[in-house]
Amino acid sequence: MNRNSNDLDKQSISLEQYGILDTKINYNFSVEKLYQICVENKLGALTDNNVLAINTGKFTGRSPKDRYIVSDDITEDKVWWGEINRPIKPSIFENLYSKLITHLSGKELYVRDCYACTSKKNRLNLRTICEYPWSDIFSHNMFLRPSKEEKLHIKWTVISAPNFQADPLVDGIDNKNFSIINFTKKIIIIGGTGYTGEIKKGIFSVLNFLFPIEKNILPMHCSANSGEQNDTSIFFGLSGTGKTTLSTDSSRKLIGDDEHGWDNDNNIFNFEGGCYAKVLNLSHQKEPEIFEAIKPGALLENIVINKIGKVDFNDNTITQNTRVSYPINFIKNIKKPSLGNNPKNIFFLTADAFGVLPPIAKLNPSQSAYHFISGYTSKLAGTEDGIDEPVPSFSACFGAPFMPLHPTIYAKMLIRKMSESGVDVWLVNTGWTGGPYGIGKRMELKYTRAMINAAMSGKLDKLNADNYHIHSVFNLMQPRICPNVPTSVLSPRQTWNNDEKYYKKAYMLSSAFIKNFEKFSDEAGDDILSGAPNLR
Repeated sequence: MNRNSNDLDKQSISLEQYGILDTKINYNFSVEKLYQICVENKLGALTDNNVLAINTGKFTGRSPKDRYIVSDDITEDKVWWGEINRPIKPSIFENLYSKLITHLSGKELYVRDCYACTSKKNRLNLRTICEYPWSDIFSHNMFLRPSKEEKLHIKWTVISAPNFQADPLVDGIDNKNFSIINFTKKIIIIGGTGYTGEIKKGIFSVLNFLFPIEKNILPMHCSANSGEQNDTSIFFGLSGTGKTTLSTDSSRKLIGDDEHGWDNDNNIFNFEGGCYAKVLNLSHQKEPEIFEAIKPGALLENIVINKIGKVDFNDNTITQNTRVSYPINFIKNIKKPSLGNNPKNIFFLTADAFGVLPPIAKLNPSQSAYHFISGYTSKLAGTEDGIDEPVPSFSACFGAPFMPLHPTIYAKMLIRKMSESGVDVWLVNTGWTGGPYGIGKRMELKYTRAMINAAMSGKLDKLNADNYHIHSVFNLMQPRICPNVPTSVLSPRQTWNNDEKYYKKAYMLSSAFIKNFEKFSDEAGDDILSGAPNLR
């Protein structure tokens, strides 16, 4: 038997169909009510401007090596199995699921019916069943919210139980925490981790599998915005490259900051109803739109606050991955609804800590596919044990942990979309200039914005036919001149003032690109492989 508690309406639901019995169901609670429950039960604290701040526990980020997909008739021959998409048998899922629902039965749970995708014909209705009230706040903020009168026919269910831990010795998985997608049962189960991002990334993975196969829609880990001429720009980029910051621009309307689809009518649609932004070193001066969105209704994760509730956004004591989720309408300048058409520019953002890639370069179709599949950025290794060199990092399609199909499937779809729409593709280095990390400095945000604005306005191409020259290692078209950007900034080689050291580092990075791409080469084809950089 399930007992319902609902502060919105009297609609009665049951979880018995999931095998979850004798629970108190808090169904579609308002965020205000969930705030109150969290504070009263010491599951979070209010900041000085009345925003709920919570701590997600041991896990302050995703655990990609503990994500599994059930290998069955739907997935067995389609998923690109490997370290990223790890298969498990249906019997392992069934065993864990049985233990999970036993753990949840008899408890007070938080249930929400919502949906993904702003495109009506591509909506995915879903239900989240959460052990924690703040996980339910995240679902409210990040998915799309139906009206109170709307009855959803649920297609997929996400069950989040941070307090349930698997037994690796008997349960057939590596660790106590897990996230498992079952396409036959249309259920995602998450256990042992309170990190809320696992909830939305599970649904993103589902859409990344279904859309290319069933609807010929390209799913993208990207942000998007729209200009005054109704032109859409798309921003791909891994964490720390500026994807959210650069797409949240007061001069353009935000479509979404993380996950989108590109349909057959040349439309871009947001998968989500909110934003999940990093807040480390956040300031009103640098990112006013995001800063002002942190107001009652938002959910701050793993930030440090003092006794009077003041947030220190510069404090990374808990994690580098401090976050906030909020409904997209907390951003003032948004596209309503979250749909765009007429894609004109795609930006691949990379934070190159080696300081060798141009601050902006125009890509041809082969290079576009090659860099899309590569998904390059760099991670800083720090200074531990004398190591102060950055580390190349590659994530296929700028979102490998969420891409169940072979990366070339998405890349070939991108090439076709580019050809059909006439879109321009740009590689933008938001990383280091004047030398590598430790010697050079981070590219100034004002210059990156100026280069992106010049690309979107067409000014880079309008200057003259000779404005571009070819990078001798990466074969990329670099502009010689860009409005509001010093010419000295545009050539990474010149900023080094040492050609020998520059080319040594550039060829080191090109070798890393080529080595990483070896695992894709059998499926890529010559049209994609021709986009590779040069070896020494």
